[in-house]
Amino acid sequence: MLRATEHRWISFPSEPNHPNSMTYALDPLHVLVTGASGLVGGAVITRLTREPGITVRAAYRAVPAHLPDGVRATQTGNLGSETEWQHAVRDIDVVIHCAARVHVMNDTEGDPLAAFRRANVDGTLQLARSAIAAGCRRFVFISSIKVNGESSAPGHPYTETMQPAPVDAYGQSKLEAENALFALATETGLEVVVIRPPLVYGPGVKANFRAMMRAVSRGIPLPLGWINNRRSLVAVDNLADLIALCTRHPAAANEVFFAGDGEDVSSTELLRRVGKALGKPARLLPVPVNWIIAVASLLGRQPVANRLCGTLQVDIHKARSLLGWTPPLSLDDGLRRAAIAMNTRPGSQAHGHVEQDR
Repeated sequence: MLRATEHRWISFPSEPNHPNSMTYALDPLHVLVTGASGLVGGAVITRLTREPGITVRAAYRAVPAHLPDGVRATQTGNLGSETEWQHAVRDIDVVIHCAARVHVMNDTEGDPLAAFRRANVDGTLQLARSAIAAGCRRFVFISSIKVNGESSAPGHPYTETMQPAPVDAYGQSKLEAENALFALATETGLEVVVIRPPLVYGPGVKANFRAMMRAVSRGIPLPLGWINNRRSLVAVDNLADLIALCTRHPAAANEVFFAGDGEDVSSTELLRRVGKALGKPARLLPVPVNWIIAVASLLGRQPVANRLCGTLQVDIHKARSLLGWTPPLSLDDGLRRAAIAMNTRPGSQAHGHVEQDR
């Protein structure tokens, strides 16, 4: 049963004169962000602290020594069916669930699907049920484009109406969590918002994207100069902006949205843009794609090669039209921010479990 609370309509800047520019919010709006130490969670907290009328509570497994101004911290355990959330969700209006067991290459778990289900399905439902019991009205779930699959047909980007087709345990667990949340919404009246980002990059990015940026920065020749695919990406600040909008917008309730920068590029073009952002032109060798795939297969790196050479596009029209959302940063803007952070803190990494290619 959701808590009866006084509320009013307030203005939330989205697209000027857009019919959905008036958004529903409690005043003040109390928001819990999970996965606060991760790339996405940290960016969401930074974004929300700039919004008037929002108080932020951040859930950490290990509370850091220093917190952003105005943010309250709460400590939680690993995600699972027995995680204690009662204190974290007390007096919370909106939960933004960024925490997850993330996709990793060469997973050593004996039963990866079971492990993903424990964290991403059972853990998510435990949090959602705790939030409902505390009177929370909206649950924003950060899912993954892997719910739709690993690749899209060239020129035919994924849309939210397409049938999900996950091909790995991580994507399957995210789909199951989405379905369980929408079932819970039907039973209880909880408003659920699902956001499926593609590859996420930005300050503090790790894993393959960070390795790619380092290679370009060091002038290492890369055999990626002849790839004519298309990839959608989303700057973490663009994703955080969409998430912030979805905490309040009435039209977001019980919907699925894709996030993206609004510009799809080939892997070759992406590397050139990374080089421009770093001020160090990428050194690219024109190697045929089939050669790259063949060599990667021999080295046991075919999944990485498939991502570099394959196409994966998402259509963000729904977020634009229904919510009036426009990505505030261009692809080049996002890459510049990532480059500045890498050059400023060359040895630093984001804390916690971070995944770029969600």
